[in-house]
Amino acid sequence: MGIVIEVKDLRKTFKTHKREAGFGNAVKSLFKREYVITDALKGISFTIEEGEVVGFIGPNGAGKSTTIKALSGILYPSGGEVNVLGFIPWKDRISYVSNIGVVFGQKSQLWWDLPALDSFYLNKFIYKIPEREFKERLSFLLKYLSLEELAKKPVRDLSLGERMKCQLVAALLHRPRLVFLDEPSIGLDAISKNLFRDFIIAENKKYGTTFIITTHDMQEIERLCKRVIIINNGLIVYDGDLATIKKKFLNKKLVDVILEEKGKRFSFPGAKLLETEDYRFRVELDTEKASVKSLVNHILKSYDVEDINIADPDIEEIIRKIYGGRT
Repeated sequence: MGIVIEVKDLRKTFKTHKREAGFGNAVKSLFKREYVITDALKGISFTIEEGEVVGFIGPNGAGKSTTIKALSGILYPSGGEVNVLGFIPWKDRISYVSNIGVVFGQKSQLWWDLPALDSFYLNKFIYKIPEREFKERLSFLLKYLSLEELAKKPVRDLSLGERMKCQLVAALLHRPRLVFLDEPSIGLDAISKNLFRDFIIAENKKYGTTFIITTHDMQEIERLCKRVIIINNGLIVYDGDLATIKKKFLNKKLVDVILEEKGKRFSFPGAKLLETEDYRFRVELDTEKASVKSLVNHILKSYDVEDINIADPDIEEIIRKIYGGRT
């Protein structure tokens, strides 16, 4: 397998206008402006091989989307070198874009007032997809993602999750070699998320498609990615195997419990009480000392439970631990 992405010392600086609120300050800013310089990327370097599914994660404002925009050719960086599939993305955009697919969770590529199907046919002409290949590919995608009827409705009438699935179709119609997915599962319910994940795995296995995924959903990362690149404050703080991250930082589970009645004080080996109120409490479980199943069984036997929610620690917390070098 060859290298499809090579990034060396990638940097991006933003210059933004700053002023206080009020009409007087607005007038003053016409003659004298104050600027703030923000280093979104401070010199990051990495390579990605063909066929990899890589999680590109980090807290809000870390530089994830800035990196993806530079790699997809949308953003012109301030410095550094980028080679993707043999192209410099922001210089060779016309030749380059036919080889990639992009899904931005916060920005739609579909025509708002038209059925998604019209956008798909537009992409057919943009990417010069042969008629037979287009029909076979479109039929497969619509059926797999349960969009056969929904694709005929105006995009404005679709739910967020339905629009996200349509955007995935639009990005993959031309069978790109490389796909960037920026928060792709926004608005998807649990069933649709599983369908989406299975689809990514199938595409990667069948066609060797390379996927770069940014998300805050650690379950999505665990299901799809063997490798993760973690960015914080414009710098890469970890690049390696997901198993190492899981071993060091995901051996904790957060368990929130809502009670029907006031219960006795919580106590369980391997679990630490974090918060407590009359009708709820939160605990942190060390999964190396006790299993989630044993904790849940203990809670159900000891309390009148209305609801239990089990989650991984926040990605921000994991980032803080890695950035601080704590294990």
